[in-house]
Amino acid sequence: MTDTAAYVTPAGADWLASASAFPRSVHALWSVRPGAPSVLPCGTAFDVVSVGTLFGRRMLDRLWTAGPGTGPVALHGGRMLLFAKPGTAQRLPALLRWREWRGSGGGAGAGHAEETIPPLLCYGLGDAVTVPPPMPGENCPAGTRWLVAPDVRHPWLPGADALLWACVRAARDADTGAGHGRESSISAPSEQGAKVYYVSGRR
Repeated sequence: MTDTAAYVTPAGADWLASASAFPRSVHALWSVRPGAPSVLPCGTAFDVVSVGTLFGRRMLDRLWTAGPGTGPVALHGGRMLLFAKPGTAQRLPALLRWREWRGSGGGAGAGHAEETIPPLLCYGLGDAVTVPPPMPGENCPAGTRWLVAPDVRHPWLPGADALLWACVRAARDADTGAGHGRESSISAPSEQGAKVYYVSGRR
């Protein structure tokens, strides 16, 4: 996947605006400030899972080469934002907790080494995220852009199961030295309103 800035189509912009209770106001804001990021609520049109960029790229590689693909993906604030099905923000941490419990000796899979999965920031109902503008402009901070821009009115979105699968395989790549090397740090400052889930690695 390249770093070429992607552009949101009019249909994709309609989908993004539909996350708000006032989609016309969102479109009006974009018309006044077309190159500025905007804040949109999660939990209705989409949830968002925020990961470190290096780990996120490993997840994207897995999702595109051996998985179902991805929905829209953006970069903002030094992190990668994966747009997911509503409800993912609640279900994904639960799946990760179950997997951690199983690896610690609480289930049938006990005794197997657990991969190190960096902190995930999960945004769902009641949360909001900053998203890149439909078209890049001078008001857009450096590093804020779409990697996979929404281009249809109802884009396909991965659920918690697909993202868990990608997390596990991306972590396995990092632990075995595959890809581009290990992340320099798996810690990230908590963003206000985000549900942060730290997974402890077990060897």
